[in-house]
Amino acid sequence: MSWRRTYEGAEPQRVNKWLASEGVCSRREAEDLIGQGRVRIDGERVDDPGRKILPGQIIDVAGASVQAKISAVLNKPVGFVSAQPVGDQIPAARLLTRANLVGTADPMPNKHTSLAPLGRLDQDSRGLLLLSEDGVLAKAVIGETSKLDKEYLVAVRGQITERKLALLRHGLQLDGRQLKPAQISLIEPQRLRFVLLEGRNRQIRRMCELVDLEVTDLLRVRIGPLALGDLPEGKWRALAAAERDQLVRASKG
Repeated sequence: MSWRRTYEGAEPQRVNKWLASEGVCSRREAEDLIGQGRVRIDGERVDDPGRKILPGQIIDVAGASVQAKISAVLNKPVGFVSAQPVGDQIPAARLLTRANLVGTADPMPNKHTSLAPLGRLDQDSRGLLLLSEDGVLAKAVIGETSKLDKEYLVAVRGQITERKLALLRHGLQLDGRQLKPAQISLIEPQRLRFVLLEGRNRQIRRMCELVDLEVTDLLRVRIGPLALGDLPEGKWRALAAAERDQLVRASKG
């Protein structure tokens, strides 16, 4: 059995570096595979550890043992924390049970699985939460250079004015730093749509506080090309390989 993939990068890249970024193996293990003659590009055996793969070329790694990395799409309810729990807080990862699974997952998370939340979603907020042990995916979603935006539906209490909307879109600071421009729209009375390119701690709630609005409900519905869809609250599903690839590509803009 072999691992086969078309290289879609914009620039040539060292084979060992790319295989590591795809989660096939480490760079050193890639060099060992090359030394064993198990790596081919467009059918030609690769012997040089420094060989670069070009855009559009197809790589085959014979007998590559690619360990499946678990990535879960969860519709987190209020009352669960995405980050490390404190005191009697309940971690969202505890919802990743077979009883809550929609569809199939192979492998299933177990007590030894360490799934990191890819982005904050505090205890009082709900909606789309990604949990994964995939380092490449984590960098794509929450890395400093990620171009993925996130969409939220936010119910608020207080008077909504054009001036407040203008400030929310571009004109606020948190922790002494200017916020990136945001897309904010009024979708119905007392309900706003936020599209953000960053995710500071409790950002939307703090933004609203600065313009005398109180958040009464916060629902994340999208991360880049990945939408929450009709996944029921409290349920989860496995992230499809195609969805993972879309997130990684979209993160590069």
